[in-house]
Order: sequence, then structure tokens, then C-alpha cells
Amino acid sequence: MAFGSSRVAGKHRGSSRLSRKTAGYAGIAALATTGVVGTLAGPAFAAGESAAPTIEDTGLNAVVVAEDLQGEIETQAESQQRAADITAAKAQAEADAKQRAAESKRLAEAKEKAEREAAERAAREAERKRLNTFVAPVEGSYVSTQYHAGGGMWSSGSHTGIDFHAASGTSVHAVGAGTIVEAGYGGAYGNNVVIKHNDGTYTQYGHMSSLDVSVGQQVTPGQQIGLSGSTGNSSGPHLHFEARTGSQYGSDIDPIAYLRSHDVNV
Repeated sequence: MAFGSSRVAGKHRGSSRLSRKTAGYAGIAALATTGVVGTLAGPAFAAGESAAPTIEDTGLNAVVVAEDLQGEIETQAESQQRAADITAAKAQAEADAKQRAAESKRLAEAKEKAEREAAERAAREAERKRLNTFVAPVEGSYVSTQYHAGGGMWSSGSHTGIDFHAASGTSVHAVGAGTIVEAGYGGAYGNNVVIKHNDGTYTQYGHMSSLDVSVGQQVTPGQQIGLSGSTGNSSGPHLHFEARTGSQYGSDIDPIAYLRSHDVNV
């Protein structure tokens, strides 16, 4: 194509550095959008060397958009990670709280069990002591006739037990835990009771007005077994008490020494 005579021959200038730079930007934009670097035609910039390229002219807007998108993606990923971390921390805190609650419950249950077992042991020990405790056969009384006292009132020639002062109808107690092996009328002993105790010894209670127990019955220390009286060979209301190594007459031992050996103050 021919140009006017006003342009000086040989003075046609090549693309300026700005134009080359613009072409480079456009190539970058084309690479970012299509993956292929295109060839930029020179006539696209024929408007003049002094014209400054714009973002629209160079394609840099595509690069900026790509960078902004990448930043948004990274920001979103960081936000999601923070949310996930918070959720995980919350779940861990809840799990720790449940574990602490379970441990606290376990400790409380263990403490309650230990206290219950201790109370049960204490109760068993108290019961054991109670069953092994001995008491006087008549509360608040005293010995009116001693063991082995002589006289014609006794067929053996001496007293085989001791007598406790007791008005008729006074409560008579088993001196210790045991089993009733005799309960009824016993000749010279009148209404009498014989108890076999847990240590293998026996005690006898004579001249009672009435009986509250029967053969085979289990009794505990201090349990009422009848009321005092003056039945059988008796000169008046009292309780005849014997300690024996066997259930039968003639196996008697010192009743005061027997009671004192079981911590009974007589």
C-alpha cells in the first residue's frame, strides 16, 4: 500500500519499547487464558507510539483476576481449616469433659463402695463383739449366797452355784449368746433353763416363776429368758445361777470366776 509523499523515505521507525512491552503483556494474558502464546500483529498499535497501553489493551486483567481467585481460594481454605480446627478442639474438649465426668463418677462410686464395705465390716464387728459379750443374769443385783457355801439345803452338801438377789417377777437374762438345751421343770431347781454357749460352756438359771424360751432356741446376750421366782427347792424368791463344763448336774465351776473371765463385774 502506498503512503502519501509527506512521509520521508527511509524514516519509517520500528515498534517502540512500550509497544514491545505491551505485546509481552498481551502474550502473558493469552498464555494465562489459553495456554498458547499468540503472535501480536503490529498494526494493532498503529494508533501511535506515544499512546500508553491500558489493562484492557494488554490483557493484564486476566492475570489479576487469576491472582485474586487464587487468593480467595487460599483464604477460603484457611477459613475452612480454622473452622475444622475449632470443631476438632470442641469435640476434644467435650470428650475430655466426658472422660473427667466418667472418672469422677468412678471415683465417687469407688468411695461409696469403700464406705459401704467399711460400714458393713464395722456392723459385723459390732455384732461379733455383742455376741461375744457377757452380762450379769440379773441387772443391778448382787450375790446373796456364795459358791460352795455349806448347809443342809443342798443335797451335795454345798452350793453348786451362786444366788442373785431378785424379787419375784424380776427379768432374768441370758449371760451370753448360745442355744437353749433345757427349758422346763428341773426338780429341786424348779423352773429352770440351761444354755450352751458358743465357747462350749453352759449356764443354768433356776427357781424361775416363768420361762420365755424353748429348747433349740438361739439367744443373745442380755435377752430375757424368764422371770425370777421361788419354784423347786427354794427358801424364797431369788435366782440360782450356775456355770458348768457340761449340761448335767455335777459339772459346775466357779460362777463368779466364770463371769469375771468374761468381763462381767460381780
